[in-house]
Amino acid sequence: MVATPIGNAADITLRALDILARVDAVACEDSRVTGRLLVRHGVSAKLIPYHDHNAARALPALMRRLKNGESVALVSDAGTPLVSDPGYRLVRACIDDGIPVTAVPGASAVLTSLMVAGLPTDRFLFAGFLPNRRAARRRALTEVADVPASLVFMESARRLPASLADMADILGPRSAAVTREMTKMFEEVRRDDLAVLAAHYAEAGS
Repeated sequence: MVATPIGNAADITLRALDILARVDAVACEDSRVTGRLLVRHGVSAKLIPYHDHNAARALPALMRRLKNGESVALVSDAGTPLVSDPGYRLVRACIDDGIPVTAVPGASAVLTSLMVAGLPTDRFLFAGFLPNRRAARRRALTEVADVPASLVFMESARRLPASLADMADILGPRSAAVTREMTKMFEEVRRDDLAVLAAHYAEAGS
């Protein structure tokens, strides 16, 4: 499991580049995205698409490679694999078949955002993406409202205003931060009370 940059291509470790250059294949979400990263760093590798839409078909083929003694690196389009991608199924299959699994740590959007949010980091809950539909989203927020930890969500720019409005309503008055384009040229961190952030993005649009 190899972490890749979340934005700035320089945020890749020397160990990650060494592993990606030496493995027999690299399983990736989008071969175009991973291909550009590898080309930038002068790495050549066999790329095998592995994502939510082809996981059922691609997983058996990857397992055959591993059982035949090949080495495979799993990467996501950005950041640490297994966070909001189908990597868990591959890891679980390897563990069940006694195939060694190791991690090459690196960039993480969750941890990068926590580092600059100004919120307590001794305890946090990563709740992933909220449901698209308002009723389901509000139910999901209600389920975590009383968790005694900083809550971390991922959200698209398009749905951000509606999600913040629901958060302000259900989670109540609490400090929050919206982080966007982390490690990129237009990195943005906006910190305030949830209600203030909700009002800002309702007016700004996204």
